[in-house]
Amino acid sequence: MINAEKIIAIVSPDSAPIKRMVQGAKEAGTAIDATQGRKTKAVLVMENGSVVLSALLPETLAGRAGVFPDMTDEARAEND
Repeated sequence: MINAEKIIAIVSPDSAPIKRMVQGAKEAGTAIDATQGRKTKAVLVMENGSVVLSALLPETLAGRAGVFPDMTDEARAEND
């Protein structure tokens, strides 16, 4: 579990700058791999500089974190 109030950004891992950021965090020991062996679909940037790798889609995480409070349960289920 992650404190949603400490999330700065939820981004897709596909762009080159994000890939460099993740690699740098891994080298610095500040990356947290929460994918449970699955493909990384989202990267969470935390206030303390940590980077969390997630197997859930960014939209799903944003909905669960309350970024999209009007997102319906059906839309959330589609993103899971």
